[in-house]
Parts: sequence; C-alpha cells; structure tokens
Amino acid sequence: MSCDLTKKLSIILCCFNEEASIEKLINTLLSVSFPISFELIVVDDASTDKTYSILLQYEKKMSYLIRHPFNKGKGAAIKTGLSVVTGDYVVIQDADLEYNPLDLLLLLPALLQDKADAVYGSRFLSQKIPFSQYKIANVVLTFITNLLTGLRLTDMETCYKMVKTSFIRKMELKENRFGIEPEITIKLFKLKAKILEYPISYTPRTVKEGKKIKVKDGFRAIYCLLRYRFFN
Repeated sequence: MSCDLTKKLSIILCCFNEEASIEKLINTLLSVSFPISFELIVVDDASTDKTYSILLQYEKKMSYLIRHPFNKGKGAAIKTGLSVVTGDYVVIQDADLEYNPLDLLLLLPALLQDKADAVYGSRFLSQKIPFSQYKIANVVLTFITNLLTGLRLTDMETCYKMVKTSFIRKMELKENRFGIEPEITIKLFKLKAKILEYPISYTPRTVKEGKKIKVKDGFRAIYCLLRYRFFN
C-alpha cells in the first residue's frame, strides 16, 4: 500500500482502573507496525488502583501522559486527549483488552487512500457476539442512529472510530461520558463525512471483569442521538 509517509496517526488511550490489562495493552500498541508515524496520548481518568503507576513506567514511550485530578468520564478523557493531538488522523483506544490494537491496521488504509473521512471498526461484521444486554443495547442504538440519519452502520457504539482530525476539529464535543459515541457519529453525519465500516475482532468482558458501561448510559445515548440530531 502506497501512502504519504508525512501523515501521522494520533492514538488516544483512555484509562480508568485498568491495572490488570494496561501493561499488555500498551506493549501491544507499541509493537504495531503502522505504515505512518503515530503518537500515543494517554489520559488517566483519576484511577484509584495501580493503573497510573504502571503508566509512569512507560511515560518516555508516550507523546503525552495526562492525569485528571478527579474522575470525569470517558468523553472528558477523549476531549483532554484531543486538545493535544497533532496527527492527521485520530482514533480512540480503550485500556481494556476487548479491542485488539492490531486491528487498527485494518482501518487506516481507507483514510490514507482518501476513501473515507471516518472508519468504524465493526464487531458485528466479523463474528457472532454473545447474547447479552450490551448486544441488545448496541443493536437498538445502531438502529435508531440509522433511522435518524439514513446511515447503514452495523456498530455505532464501537470504540474504534478512526477519523480525519480535520473533521474532529469542526466539532464542539460536549459529552463527558459514554454519550460521546453517539455525539461523534451524529456530528460526523451533519458534517457530511463519508463513513466506512470494516470488521474487527472483539473479546467482550463482563461487569465482574471490569466493564463499566451501565443501563443508564444506554438511555443517555438515546437522548444524545435525539439532541445532537435535532437541536445542536
């Protein structure tokens, strides 16, 4: 694949109490052979376990390590990361091991070849996700998104949204927690961004294993879809 080697990918890694997975996740990220340069921006959302002390061991390998003074939420962590981004493309990486950083290589080519303005990694195009309340919520939220926009997404709530930074810069993101996922999607739609989806792998975890999204976040997502589609 030929590409412009002057381009850069910005990876925003959001962390909150992920001591069990953060070290493996960072080592995997750093081992990925991206075809362009990349910067790693890590935002610790006031972890109370050993996450931040582990992050400090890798600080020299990061472009930025930022720690919130108190827990603000995933959306706030993303916005903090976006404030220092210098790359041409930006992608969010969760600190758990549900998503495999190697799959970022599947999303990048469409942007490098200017086939899309945003690329979503879809968990539903590649495998059967086990039945759970999270799967039901995702299917419902994706259906509502498509109904409101005319898009044909299969996985609106995916963490892996790789977007041209120029489009992100045009957004005034407001959500501080998980509502930032539908907010970004609706605002990409309003900016007339071309969104493509590619299949990625996915290893779901349970609440006991550290999954943080709750039922109330699903209702907030519906609110955000309606709010940013019609009123913002």
